[in-house]
Amino acid sequence: MRIVVLAGGIGGARFLRGLKAAAPDADITVIGNTGDDIHLFGLKVCPDLDTVMYTLGGGIHEGQGWGRADETFTVKEELAAYGVGPDWFGLGDRDFATHIIRTQMITAGYPLSAVTEALCARWQPGVRLIPMTDDRVETHVVIDAPEDGGRKAVHFQEYWVRLHASVPAHAVLPVGAEQSKPAPGVLEAIGEADVVLFPPSNPVVSIGTILAVPGMREAIADAGVPVVGLSPIVGNAPVRGMADKVLAAVGVESTAAAVAKHYGSGLLDGWLVDTVDAATVGEVEEAGINCRAVPLMMTDIEAAARMAREALALAKEVSS
Repeated sequence: MRIVVLAGGIGGARFLRGLKAAAPDADITVIGNTGDDIHLFGLKVCPDLDTVMYTLGGGIHEGQGWGRADETFTVKEELAAYGVGPDWFGLGDRDFATHIIRTQMITAGYPLSAVTEALCARWQPGVRLIPMTDDRVETHVVIDAPEDGGRKAVHFQEYWVRLHASVPAHAVLPVGAEQSKPAPGVLEAIGEADVVLFPPSNPVVSIGTILAVPGMREAIADAGVPVVGLSPIVGNAPVRGMADKVLAAVGVESTAAAVAKHYGSGLLDGWLVDTVDAATVGEVEEAGINCRAVPLMMTDIEAAARMAREALALAKEVSS
């Protein structure tokens, strides 16, 4: 079975770990979000790609869900001693090595997709990890600017890491997406897939940014294979992160049914909601999307594997 998964960071990575356990013989291609990418200290940092790579490769900080296990922060402390910022983004010493190698290879002329493949050669994630695009795309968030009474756009990482999504988001902008194109292998993987899955990643700044790459949404909609998503909203609140804040910015309620309708029946064939949201199944199905209520809390790998099996079962059901 050939499975394509659109993935953001922590939620996508943990779901993928469950998917590998549920379908150990499957050929899995992961299209990773690069809208979270940021340049810091002269280095290109790809948080979502690295989170998938570290999680599946056994190097993730399990408690955080991001960053390296057994990390130290000597370089960060030295930069702070020099008064060099930003000090709100915590790159660890082990993590710095990944970004140095990535930046060196990109400077030498290698595209991000080739660099990602080279980095994965060390980690052996057990999936094919491809960035959504080799082009530069950065998600920005429009917030109030109290200093002049207007509004300003800040990088998503600043909104999330420095501001902790504590201020209202008025708009979410995938800067550069309109001029980008899918990375090599992305459209081919979609065209050859037996099923496409949307894990419980952020529907706006993770999966939404991937879908903003020209040709991506159309390739998925036209692939002729079942497309099944899992709700990141449980009980009208995100399982983790700030999905409610960015959903509000695009005019979508923070409910499992609203997110399904946001993707739309032209894209989704099936949608899984948590059992606490079972009452919304009918609403989703009225929108033309097959829906089932199952447990969606990824408390451990086996729980994630059960979610993956439910997603694959629904995909089989809607394709029959």
